[in-house]
Amino acid sequence: MQFVQLLISGVSQGCIYGLIALGFVLIYKATETVSFAQG
Repeated sequence: MQFVQLLISGVSQGCIYGLIALGFVLIYKATETVSFAQG
């Protein structure tokens, strides 16, 4: 049971990191400048 909870937690955290990275890529492709001012 603890493994399932750990697996779900890891997958959700990985999705959050992926969405943040996708935001950085979209901003870079749209403006061609590196901008860390998100949110």
